[in-house]
Amino acid sequence: MPNQLSTPARANFTFLSKAGLECVLQRLHFLPQREDFISHKAVYLGLGLDMDSHPTAEVCATHTISPGPKGDDGEKGDPGEEGKLGKVGRMGPKGVKGELGDLGDQGNIGKTGPIGKKGDKGEKGLPGVPGGKGKAGTVCDCGRYRKVVGQLDISVARLKTSMKFVKNVIAGIRETDEKFYYIVQEEKSYRESLTHCRIRGGMLAMPKDEAVNTLIADYVAKSGFFRVFIGVNDLEREGQYVFTDNTPLQNYSNWKEGAPSDPYGHEDCVEMLSSGRWNDTECHLTMYFVCEFAKKKK
Repeated sequence: MPNQLSTPARANFTFLSKAGLECVLQRLHFLPQREDFISHKAVYLGLGLDMDSHPTAEVCATHTISPGPKGDDGEKGDPGEEGKLGKVGRMGPKGVKGELGDLGDQGNIGKTGPIGKKGDKGEKGLPGVPGGKGKAGTVCDCGRYRKVVGQLDISVARLKTSMKFVKNVIAGIRETDEKFYYIVQEEKSYRESLTHCRIRGGMLAMPKDEAVNTLIADYVAKSGFFRVFIGVNDLEREGQYVFTDNTPLQNYSNWKEGAPSDPYGHEDCVEMLSSGRWNDTECHLTMYFVCEFAKKKK
């Protein structure tokens, strides 16, 4: 069989040594059993090779035959088993605001609103029936009473000064020429504050000028409080703030920087900070508040 190799085949094996040739012949099934094959020298001679010109200490694995061309793609295998769930990914960006929902059921009736403004003066009534003739008076000797009256005037003036001290220091009341102001130290919502002042004959305080605003702010700060409800809101119409007697803020307001700011339409009531600045806030919050009471005219 070795003598049947063609000249080109012999030329292709000339670079192999003894061990390399043996490896190639085994791979080509020329040597099915090494023990039964002819001697290596005979194989070399049959190929026209010089056995003594090649080293013998080579490893068969170092002369492997190069792989053939890539075969055709096989058929697609069956789908594998479903894998395990992966880890939860990061939260995505905020979605687009949804469409306006359907109109809900009518809610419960709200609390009673603020008292309306004072009505117009009514027409003069008809004259009454004349009264009966009174008894004749006595001649007054007023000279001796003048001194007593003068002493009473002095006592009344001293009493007024004492009462003012009691109201301002002990009772914690502030006043102007026309009104008294009192901080109610009970945490209530805005509507509850309105009711509390009203049933006691007053109203939630309305600082309509710089002097009153400064007086209330000083009152709040010296009492150690940070904020209180005052009588300003836009409950009737969003963005149009009025005092609790429904008069608009035409002549005076004292908003803090950036206020009023109500992007969601929930901050319809007003609080005064200890600095005297105003801030719009939610009406359901609870805090102390200031009532005002008109002085009785003499």
